[in-house]
Amino acid sequence: MFDPSRDQARRFFIDAWRKHRERLPLQPLEAVAAEHILRHPEYHAVLEDAERSLERDWLPEMGETNPFLHLAMHLSISEQLSIDQPPGVKARYQALARRLGDEHAAQHAVMDCLAEMIWQAQRHHLPPDGQAYLDCLERKGHL
Repeated sequence: MFDPSRDQARRFFIDAWRKHRERLPLQPLEAVAAEHILRHPEYHAVLEDAERSLERDWLPEMGETNPFLHLAMHLSISEQLSIDQPPGVKARYQALARRLGDEHAAQHAVMDCLAEMIWQAQRHHLPPDGQAYLDCLERKGHL
């Protein structure tokens, strides 16, 4: 299992964005990251200011969204969809994308469910509940 440090994870996104901008060859995972970064122009300046971004903390209690966490969630969801893990996540995502008419908006809806599952697991000191995650996606697909 790949378990990068905070600095390594941040550098991955910073480097992927730099390589994309400089039209350098990208590894497959970097290409997926660059696609997500392109959909988030509000993060471009953060990724282009590596020195400041590597050390900065984004505090949710101050209403801030951590761009690195957000992009990592997109990357996680893309990986889940590519292997349909947990089983059924791809079909539920596709239903959401059809209902919303926008794949990026569907990723954000999935992200809400993924974040809730992770939060619940951490809060209750339990493993992530894949079925609760799928149930959340199912509800979002039928709203």
